Amino acid sequence: MLRYFFSFLVLLLFTGCQTTTKNPSPEHSTNQMNTMPAKMFQSVNANEATLVQKGKNRLHCARCGMNLVMFYKTSHTAKYEDKEYQYCSIHCLADHLGEGIELRNPKVVDVVSLELIPVQNAYYVVGSDVKGTMSRVSKYAFASLKDAQAFQAKHGGKIVDFYAALEAAKKDFK
Repeated sequence: MLRYFFSFLVLLLFTGCQTTTKNPSPEHSTNQMNTMPAKMFQSVNANEATLVQKGKNRLHCARCGMNLVMFYKTSHTAKYEDKEYQYCSIHCLADHLGEGIELRNPKVVDVVSLELIPVQNAYYVVGSDVKGTMSRVSKYAFASLKDAQAFQAKHGGKIVDFYAALEAAKKDFK
């Protein structure tokens, strides 16, 4: 009898402590229950993300494998040879460039519109108090200077162009 009581108690502990929510990712069915962390600033709903890669790994960073929807607001894209790559962050883009390759048509997600924009048109806020992706120093991009300044006023950081943000990302590898 005592053995049944302890078995019941252990079962109760395991089932009572787990928090479950529905996982909205497209690779899970809507009936499947999963434990999920609180939504991060970088995350968006799957239907809001523009994913450029093809095939079974289209949802994952081309360098580190992180989920692109989960880290969408720091996502970058570029072409190499005839293939499009998508990265979870400028850190992983810099990692790929570190191989000495030349990436074409690099783009970054505008935090406000969630659209991909050319990196040369982006205003990056580097070093804000909003957690970054793959780096302790955050790097978020904006299509307009006004949006970057509003973010900076709220979260701090320095407004720079793509090349300065890329140099900051390269420091992660030293």
